[in-house]
Amino acid sequence: MGAHIHSLDEETINRIAAGEVVERPLNVVKELIENAVDAGASAITVEIRDGGLSYIRVTDNGEGIAREEVRTAFLRHTTSKLKDASELISINSLGFRGEALSSIAAVAMVELLTKTGASLTGVRYCIEGSTEKVFDDVGIPDGTTFIVRNLFYNTPARRKFLKSPAVEAGYISDLMERMMLSHTDISFKLIQGGKIKLQSYGNGKPLDVVYSLYGRDVMESLMPVNASEGSVSVTGYIGRPAIGRGSRSFEIYYVNQRYIRSSLISAALEEAYKPYLMQHRFPFVLLYLDIPPEELDVNVHPSKMEIRFLNEKPLYELLTSEIGRILKNADMIVEIKEAEKAPEIDKPAPEPFEAVRREEEVKALRSVSEGEKPLSMPEPGSYLSESKALSQPEPYTRASMSLMEEAAYGKAEDDKNDPPGAGEAGQLSLFPEVRFLSGEALKRHRIIGQLFKTYWLVEMDDELYMIDQHAAHEKIKYERLIKQLNENRVFSQNISPAQVITLTRREAEVYKGCRAEFERCGFEIGDFGGTDIRISAIPTELYGMTVSEYFHDLLDELMEEKLFEGDSPQNGSSALPGEGFVSDEILHAIATKACKSAVKGNTLLSAEEARALIDELMELEDPYHCPHGRPVIIKLKKSEIEKMFKRIV
Repeated sequence: MGAHIHSLDEETINRIAAGEVVERPLNVVKELIENAVDAGASAITVEIRDGGLSYIRVTDNGEGIAREEVRTAFLRHTTSKLKDASELISINSLGFRGEALSSIAAVAMVELLTKTGASLTGVRYCIEGSTEKVFDDVGIPDGTTFIVRNLFYNTPARRKFLKSPAVEAGYISDLMERMMLSHTDISFKLIQGGKIKLQSYGNGKPLDVVYSLYGRDVMESLMPVNASEGSVSVTGYIGRPAIGRGSRSFEIYYVNQRYIRSSLISAALEEAYKPYLMQHRFPFVLLYLDIPPEELDVNVHPSKMEIRFLNEKPLYELLTSEIGRILKNADMIVEIKEAEKAPEIDKPAPEPFEAVRREEEVKALRSVSEGEKPLSMPEPGSYLSESKALSQPEPYTRASMSLMEEAAYGKAEDDKNDPPGAGEAGQLSLFPEVRFLSGEALKRHRIIGQLFKTYWLVEMDDELYMIDQHAAHEKIKYERLIKQLNENRVFSQNISPAQVITLTRREAEVYKGCRAEFERCGFEIGDFGGTDIRISAIPTELYGMTVSEYFHDLLDELMEEKLFEGDSPQNGSSALPGEGFVSDEILHAIATKACKSAVKGNTLLSAEEARALIDELMELEDPYHCPHGRPVIIKLKKSEIEKMFKRIV
């Protein structure tokens, strides 16, 4: 043997271990904040410079570290959260591995200031590269302050892989947002470059944090969640599809107040939102899951962001069923609002233990109304017909709002602009008292006319509604076909002459795997030799479209989506339909293509046809989104129009 086996010294061991725990300044801040939370802090301040590379300070007012335990805290695998391996199955703290402080001290210059409530004086402890430099008594308030300077000063290779200071600071800002949302009873503050960048008030109200981080529009678009099944409970908020995002970054969920990423939870969320969002759009959610610690394994990775669940199926079903129920019963009409810009205010950095102050101003608005002139009606065309009322949601009362919520919704000087039912009790409904798509609302509709031969304008009370005739008819035909499929009473329409379609070998294989679904949907298809097929009847809901184009597009989609059970094929291989295909998914794809026979945009319709369209929308479970997730109806409030015309002062 050319090489000899020998033991590594302690400093080398610490640096190697630190590489797994401390990858960037973000990890330092995360570990120190989690320690502060576990120490019972009610106020935590983080200050960074140069993205955290040159300076990180984390101050809390928690219980502090006893003088005799300070040195021990920086040893590897020392923690106050666990006593032995038996407690790994019931972890309630954020930290527990005992690696953070030793890893940070191995690659940075660390100064610790800490004092417990029972001590007369605190301790100042300095350690650099795992080597102790200072251990002194010092007069400080109760709590703990960590100051981390010159991160990776003794491992310069690690610095080369870091991003710019601005990007590193962005990672820390994202972390602070997640901590603010997970622990709403703690006051958090982020100071960057001597200025406050983020701050929460610790009043225990998640919507106040949402308002400060994401603004009024997002907060107004949230719907509460409160459900439980067995030992698992879930609370929080889900966003309306209108605020869907282009990535999963806004799928925010916590398990026992720990921020995690889970493919299981993401899959459940996206399955519930599937009928309401366009492809490649993801929901905005803020959920808090409470699961007994013994049903979890949080000791998966040093980052502690991965969790294994003991009972995956009940959790998946709880999330999909509850979120699906809320979305199904929600008013999904998209509201147009005038863009608002909040002024940026620079604030001086406060002292670490400065008391949190809160100042709110609620602006009163008065609206001035004037007469309107109706638009002329277009010439008639030909298409549709029917009607049914939707249920009324529970009112959202002003008495139940927090200060931030009340400011967001706006408090008028008088109640003349409140929706019906606000009354003397001060109630403010989150939705209109009478929904636009209800039997009662029909009496208050005034059809103004057709815009651009595509959108129908309908006035109701102090709101203007715009209906996309193509999206509306798409959804009507889609749900009608799905309902027929579920009731096994699909109607077919003969086509004469029958159409012969030539398929490619690949298309023919896909068709054969889905043949049963095509027949169930109302197609009558026979073989015509080779890869040719003969179509003699199609579902009634598809009548009027080009059959050949429809069929080729549908087969292309089935090949593209790879609709089969199990994991996606690896190494670029593709799966053909057959026994592995998910039948419901194929039926959904077939029904979605019903849009090809829907009335198109740029087509004149009569007022009677527009009324029939609205009547049929009321029959649907979800009249607010087309099968592709696009909105069917949007609305614009009179007050927003008057703001645009500067009629409101």
